[in-house]
Formats: sequence, C-alpha cells, structure tokens
Amino acid sequence: MNMTKLKEEVIEYSKTIGIDKIGFTTAAPFTELKNRLLQQQMLEYQSGFEEPDIEKRVDPAKIFAGPQSIIAIALAYPSKLKNAPQSKKGERRGIFCRASWGMDYHVILRNRLTKLEQFIASKVPHARFKSMVDTGELSDRAVAERAGIGWSGKNCSIITPEFGSYVYLGEMITNIPFEPDTPIEDRCGTCNKCIHACPTGALVQGGQLNAQRCIAYLTQTKGFLADEFRTKIGNRLYGCDTCQTVCPENKGRDFQFHEEMKPDPEVVKPLLKPILTISNREFKEKFGKLSGSWRGKKPIQRNAILALAHFKDETAIPDLIKLLNDDPRPVIKGTAAWALGKIGGKEAKEALIKVKSKEKNNEVLTEINKGLSFFE
Repeated sequence: MNMTKLKEEVIEYSKTIGIDKIGFTTAAPFTELKNRLLQQQMLEYQSGFEEPDIEKRVDPAKIFAGPQSIIAIALAYPSKLKNAPQSKKGERRGIFCRASWGMDYHVILRNRLTKLEQFIASKVPHARFKSMVDTGELSDRAVAERAGIGWSGKNCSIITPEFGSYVYLGEMITNIPFEPDTPIEDRCGTCNKCIHACPTGALVQGGQLNAQRCIAYLTQTKGFLADEFRTKIGNRLYGCDTCQTVCPENKGRDFQFHEEMKPDPEVVKPLLKPILTISNREFKEKFGKLSGSWRGKKPIQRNAILALAHFKDETAIPDLIKLLNDDPRPVIKGTAAWALGKIGGKEAKEALIKVKSKEKNNEVLTEINKGLSFFE
C-alpha cells in the first residue's frame, strides 16, 4: 500500500468533515512527559481528573495492541460572544469559559474521529483504532505537540500558528504506520504574560501548572472553596480564560467555523439569581448540552453565589437568605452565609444572627461566623 498517498487522502478527507488541522506522529512512548507527570504527582499539582496510571498516559502500547502511529486533530472554536447581554445592577451575570460554549466538544470531536475511522477503514480493511478526546488515557497536548499541531505554550495550552490556543484536541491510535510530521518550534520566547496574569498564581512557571490552584479546576470542585480563592473567582461559573485572553498569539483570533460550537449568549452568560433556585430538570434543559454541565448544578450554583458576592449585589440578599434558611446542602447554605457577610447590610446581618442559634452543621456554622466577621 502507498502510505504517502493514503496520508494525503486522509488529510484531504479531514478537511471535508470539519477538522481544521490534522497531524501524525509515531506511537513511541512519551518519555519526557513521563518525567513531567511524575514531578507533578510528587508536587501534588494534579487535578485528580486525569488517568491515574502514568504508564498508560505515556505509552500507547499499554492501551492498544500493536500501535504504529497516532493521528492528532484540532478544531478551532469561537472566542468572541456576539450580542452579549450586559451584566448590570440587579441583573448580574456569570460566564462560562469559551471551551464550554456551544455543544459539548467531546461530542463534536468524537463525531469527527468516528468519521475519520470509517474513512480509513474503507481504505484499509485491517485497520484498527482507539480514539479519545480529553478523558482518554493519553495526554492530548503531548500528542498534538509531537504531531506538529502546535507548540506547548507557557500557559499549558497547545498554541497553533493558525488559530492560537482556541482549539479542541483529539487523537486516534492506529495500527497503520503513517509517516510522522515534524513538531513546531516554540514561539513563546521571553513572553510571560500568561504567568503574570494568572489570578491565583497557578502557572508556577512556563509550562508548569499547579492544577489545585487553577480557577478552571476550582470551578469544577463540589465542596467549599478555600477562602483565598473565593474573591479570585469573579463571575466565572465554569472554567477560566485569563491565560488565553492575554496571550499575544490569540489577539484578534475568533473562528466561527462550526455551527454547533456557536454560543447562545443567554446560556453562556446567564443571569445569576435564577441559577440559585434552578431545578435539576431546568438545569439540564438550559445547560445540559454544555461541557461545563458535566459536574451537575451544585458547583455552578456555588459559583453563582460567589459571583453575587463579588458584585456585592444587594438585590440578591433575599435569595441568599432563602438558601441559608431552606437549602439542605451544607456547601450551598454555608457559601450563602459567607456571601451575605461579604455583601453586607442590616438585613443580611440579622439573617445570619437568627440562623446561627439554630444551625447544627459545624461546617455551616463556620461559614456563618465568617459571614458575621465581615460586620466587625
């Protein structure tokens, strides 16, 4: 079989199904990555959402019999919200990060990878594949970097010359020996804008992230947010784009190539107060198709409470008092108590004093006391 011709055909076909960039690399182990992952593990910088077995993350042969090469794909996503509603007094809004606009990207990329598998299988009947997006064992970034999709930026994103870092990544291990592409040279140079701009100092140094401090990770946690991060989250409901928006490589980049990625402004920049009392069904109907809904409504509700505190939105005080009195979940109840103290005012203080005498949960009591401490 003419492998050069097959590779050309795969590249041509990929363009017809909405793959914006495609690259090929070997299935050799990612030895450099292994050392980095071991260091991250030792420093406790991991988020906990990753595949725990480092061997599987760095060696394609551990998860696929007889791997010969890996195909990496990238799809560019929008970065500008058209007709964005204004966040104003009494009608404050939160924001989902750009990677959670439109339809869940896992669904979009799996669709493209499935079509690519079917095309290759029609050309090579004995072809086998294992495709993955984000939640697979391999590191999407390591594969994309080695396949020449882009370089690994200091902000820990793959940066492509064409689309900046506003790309979703996916990959496919196969038993077909495609000719590998050449990696792209790093263009970050002496620029450290992302490192300086990170709100929590999660970017320890260029290319090293302490995921435990990263707002994108913190917005997805389900428990109480540590005090030091509560005032850093701003109005973010899910994810964080700061290290991307300050990147010079992303300046003026906005790609509206894919219909299913186009955001609904009312969904990705929603009013905060209605989120506080949203039912499971309403949450699923409104936010269910976003990748940012995967952890359910509780983290989004907690983040909405923190956003209202960030805005010092006095019109939210009755809603927060209702949560403090009626919500059965300690995290929501306690965060509401903290937020009432942060917003301040006579009504908030009286509500905290009143509920303190009856509250039995120690975690909630701690938060009530934190709320009351704002009045001292």
